[in-house]
Amino acid sequence: MTAVPTRGPLPDLIDVEEFFADPEFAVPSISPDGTRIAYLAPKYGRRNVWVRGADEEHEDAVCVTHDARRGITTYYWTDDPRWLLYMQDTDGNEDWHLYRVDLDAPDEPAVDLTPMPPGSRVFGAEPMPPVPGSVLVWMNRRPMFIDVFRIDVATGETTLHLEQTEPTGNVLLDRNGEAAFSSRLTEDGAYEFSAIDPETGEVRLLRRIGGAEHPVGVQPQLVTPDGKGMLVGAYQDSDDLRLVRIDRESGAETVVAAVEGHSLCILGTMAPGVLPPTVFTSRRTGEVIAARFVGDRPRIEVLDPHFAEVYAALEKLSEGVLGTLSSDESEQRWVATFIHDREPAVTWFYDHGTGESRRLFRPYPRLDPADLAPMTAVHFPARDGLPLHAFLTLPVGIEPRDLSLVLLVHGGPWFHDTWGYSPQAQFLANRGYAVLQVNFRGSTGYGRRHTTAAIGEFAEKMHDDLIDAVDWAVAQGYADPARIGIFGGSYGGYAALVGVTVTPDYFAAAVDYVGISNLANFMRTLPPFTRPYNANSWYRYVGDPEVPAQEADMMARSPITMVDRIHTPLLVAQGANDVRVVQAESDNIVESLRGRGVPVEYIVAEDEGHGFENPGNQVRLYRAIERHFAEH
Repeated sequence: MTAVPTRGPLPDLIDVEEFFADPEFAVPSISPDGTRIAYLAPKYGRRNVWVRGADEEHEDAVCVTHDARRGITTYYWTDDPRWLLYMQDTDGNEDWHLYRVDLDAPDEPAVDLTPMPPGSRVFGAEPMPPVPGSVLVWMNRRPMFIDVFRIDVATGETTLHLEQTEPTGNVLLDRNGEAAFSSRLTEDGAYEFSAIDPETGEVRLLRRIGGAEHPVGVQPQLVTPDGKGMLVGAYQDSDDLRLVRIDRESGAETVVAAVEGHSLCILGTMAPGVLPPTVFTSRRTGEVIAARFVGDRPRIEVLDPHFAEVYAALEKLSEGVLGTLSSDESEQRWVATFIHDREPAVTWFYDHGTGESRRLFRPYPRLDPADLAPMTAVHFPARDGLPLHAFLTLPVGIEPRDLSLVLLVHGGPWFHDTWGYSPQAQFLANRGYAVLQVNFRGSTGYGRRHTTAAIGEFAEKMHDDLIDAVDWAVAQGYADPARIGIFGGSYGGYAALVGVTVTPDYFAAAVDYVGISNLANFMRTLPPFTRPYNANSWYRYVGDPEVPAQEADMMARSPITMVDRIHTPLLVAQGANDVRVVQAESDNIVESLRGRGVPVEYIVAEDEGHGFENPGNQVRLYRAIERHFAEH
């Protein structure tokens, strides 16, 4: 176990808004020519995109988007200095569209480049160098197929670039936009990677990578800049996920990046440009220059000699770990953010030509790192011996003995908690709670064995891991066993409901945030286009609701079946537009409890989806959580 830092003076109570209002600055990046910086900052009560000169201050910046309904998260520079693109949905329904902003006329309304009917959405966009002024956009105009389109940014003219031939197939393009490789999810759950002949289009199988150890797919999947290889995350003969190159001609595999005892961190593939990336790539050449691995603190493995010089300079700017990164095309001017448990996403500008660096901004300038609680990596075995990795956050200024403890359970479940700033953990620690986040079996990032140990273990060993983690904290003296709470979102909400049904006397209070209550109904109501991709996740780990015996097993693991056991005070929060965990999942739990007279508070946000984005809703939710845990 890692030593826990000593306590200092008791900090002041920090307002809920300081933790859950939008950051004053977020998601920075530098323009391809290095002259401008874009970032997200509040305007009209929401996150909007701002642009300023690389040497200017925020006071000089121009807000170039005008969204007063929902905050913006993802935006893109283009190869034309006039245009900037961003993605937006409607009230959390995840029907993403791609919009164009005219930086020469920033007061003009944005233009929707991808008008589509409900249920179709944009999945991503990237430039197409051979055709200046255009971008390639992945979207499912055909509901079950994610095809590739070329859009002329200035005119909006849209041309079909590549049509996928099967729902579980994906063609990977080289830097010229030509088909180079294909990946295909087979009926037995294996992924087949093939080379595509540029002359004939003939597909030639190179490699099969199977199945359940890749519940969110083989990540990443990148074509090398020369088009002669593809980079994938693969275990090979190891328990650790590695970055591997597959040769287009021979199918031979070469390990590009590997760390014994550590796995490649694939979290960044879930929100490119927003979450810290799995691999850093050169804007100039497209080559991979570094890779991120999982550890007690995230670990960066540098792969490129030029970037090694840049990285050595960047490391001196922060005690944290490199987060997001962008450069101009000359790779002289860089904008970097850093992961840190108490000083999140501080952003720096660095000029490699001059050696000059300066801090651009702190996203939460009113938060004093001295008032925030260190996050400490801890380790212990589950009852069956499986090693568990967790993070413990203890309140500042309080003796860490016999505290109230909140078990904060991550979603997914194919996700993992990591060292860094957690507004939820900091908010709870500031209220005097110990906070424990455990990477239970099924979590990614800790090896093949750890992930696949969750097959068939929903509401059983996956839940045992959570109980074992809290029992460890009690045995260490940190936690009072009579004052344990549980709080989670999505799968974490399901875990909270399992906690108060499978172990109804263990928790003093629980919060279910967009959580699953009925596994069969949850799977039946997933968006249709997602179902083929769930072969190695929900179908492999939980079951198929259309098979009667498997549906019966799913219902036995569903909190709705055990709802009569709930007597723990419960807070439920749900977005009305959630397309992943539909509102019925929460309604049914609440109606059943109210029918029995069991106290339950229910928050429904009409303008939210799978998780609350708008600051007002966030503040409302966490004020309710604050009251709920304080009372119970």
